[in-house]
Amino acid sequence: MAKRIAVLVSGGGTNLQALIDAQGRGELTGGEIAAVLSSSPDAYALERAKKAGIPGYVLPRGDARAVTAALVERLQALDIHLVVMAGFMTIVTEELFRAYPNAVLNIHPSLIPSFCGVGCYGLHVHEKALAYGVKVSGATVHFVTEECDAGPIVLQKAVEVLPEDTPETLQRRIMEQCEWKLLPRAVSLFCQGRLRVEGRKVTVLENAE
Repeated sequence: MAKRIAVLVSGGGTNLQALIDAQGRGELTGGEIAAVLSSSPDAYALERAKKAGIPGYVLPRGDARAVTAALVERLQALDIHLVVMAGFMTIVTEELFRAYPNAVLNIHPSLIPSFCGVGCYGLHVHEKALAYGVKVSGATVHFVTEECDAGPIVLQKAVEVLPEDTPETLQRRIMEQCEWKLLPRAVSLFCQGRLRVEGRKVTVLENAE
């Protein structure tokens, strides 16, 4: 039976679209996108979900604990097995991770532990990478824990940083070459039961456990 996936969004939904496209190609082995939940009623990601025939929901506004409680209640009502944060910009509390231990994935646009943590989101990440002068950057898929960007790493992919790069060009290259490939692969591996988590280490198994 396919694992039911919920994707959490706040904005344009490019990583959501990568998941939708992967599902259309039959690449989300063992899983299906069952719902898209947005922190904003105006998020274009909801339009992407609608076009793909995926139910969309808007989370209520409130403090982090109230929003998290509403989120967990909705996820459980939808019988969700995997939660994917795809540009979800709302703070959530530990109730989510207690309800879904090692079952919340996030994509971050750097090679964690570089350029991550509080304040490192969107273009800020790439601004910091360029200011530091790194020669490679990339993206990381990790399990989400209570500590920001500190959960066990599932997959990483690097790209070269070019001398003429701006934050915008680096962001685009990382999205196209890393994020849009890594996230569907990580989701598929989870849904196939091929990720074993032991402390900080995630092992990709040849076959499902």
